Amino acid sequence: MNTLALDAVEIEDESASVRTDVNIRPIPRISIQAFCENQNLADMFEKCAADRRMAKAHTKIHMGGIGAAADFYASAPTPNLIVIETQGSANQILTDLDRLSEVCDAGTKVIVVGQVNDVLLYRELMRRGISEYLVAPIDLFAMMEVVGDLFVSPEAETLGKAIAFVGAKGGCGASTIAHNVSWAISSGFESDVILADLDLPFGTAGLDFNQDPLQGIHEAVGAPERLDDTLLDRLLTRCADHLSLLSAPASLEKSYDFGEETFDGLMDVMRNGVPSVILDVPHQWTAWVRRIMSSTDEIVIVAEPELANLRNAKNLMDNIKQLRPNDPTPQLVLNRVGVPKRPEIKPDEFASALEVDPIAVIPFEPQLFGTASNNGQMISEVDGKNQVGGMIDTIAQVVTGRMEVRKPKKSPLGPILARLRGKSKEA
Repeated sequence: MNTLALDAVEIEDESASVRTDVNIRPIPRISIQAFCENQNLADMFEKCAADRRMAKAHTKIHMGGIGAAADFYASAPTPNLIVIETQGSANQILTDLDRLSEVCDAGTKVIVVGQVNDVLLYRELMRRGISEYLVAPIDLFAMMEVVGDLFVSPEAETLGKAIAFVGAKGGCGASTIAHNVSWAISSGFESDVILADLDLPFGTAGLDFNQDPLQGIHEAVGAPERLDDTLLDRLLTRCADHLSLLSAPASLEKSYDFGEETFDGLMDVMRNGVPSVILDVPHQWTAWVRRIMSSTDEIVIVAEPELANLRNAKNLMDNIKQLRPNDPTPQLVLNRVGVPKRPEIKPDEFASALEVDPIAVIPFEPQLFGTASNNGQMISEVDGKNQVGGMIDTIAQVVTGRMEVRKPKKSPLGPILARLRGKSKEA
């Protein structure tokens, strides 16, 4: 059974009266879906969605209770928050919630609105991982307060997950993979994503999304004392319903010499604002890149199946493991596999040398990738039936925690790597 949520608070019999004396905090960029058995609750949620404090949240309203929610999520990803109305008895509520838990993604929070004012029921719901139980009727202020307590309170976990994509060698396609994964998460899971292009002089995210914003990441890190949700909103460029771009200037008119902690404030603001932050990290090793690698939640190394990529990927893996001894091994994506007439290391041997299985082995498809790049489109937009689109979706599922990867195998290329490391030490 998945854990649906945390953070129990006391039951309150909320009245339907309007309360204007409450300082309600703005709700961050989360996805909320409500399943209402009563039209009154549906109408209240429509008012919530229109309130200025809910402007960043994506809210959808469905008619039907717990059963309707279980049927819906059997074939759809769950949002950050589900609000469910039920008019059943205590026993019926518990039975229906057991069915919902079977299709609910880990990390999704659940609020139940019921008719039974029973402390024993409340305690059992908290034991099963429900975030909150509210006794009807409730008003929009009470609902926004509860949502704010779940996602904004100091006790709540950080909302966003930061995922860094880095290439083992320049030009191996890490940026293209990062951009397509961002699009896949936003469109496939209907979850908000910020794509941050950290390659300030040469970033390509604007080109890949056919955007040419005047402001972006340089302005965000250039004024750390003013950086907050409001300023970040002004600097973001909307690429899709759930996807925003923090673009690089891609200009050589100035130098970009950053200190180790330059991006710390920006990372905090982005993480607190959206569920997924994709970092397109340039192929370099500086103090600030090293710090991002040590602090991000997930790392994906993109490499081509040849010797220089293998050496670099191994060095990255080793250094990242030292920086993050208590974190999982970085993920591996093999890209441009099968280039004609190029001597290549077999994917299984490449992966075994790193002692990690790739989450995707992407074939060499110059026509597909070239067309997408020239048109400012994503791979699935150019050819939705191509196998590469499915591989991108798999990467998106793995990095967001919706799919597990296989265990690593032993390396048959140990002697080669030992020789490479020996030469590196001699140099």
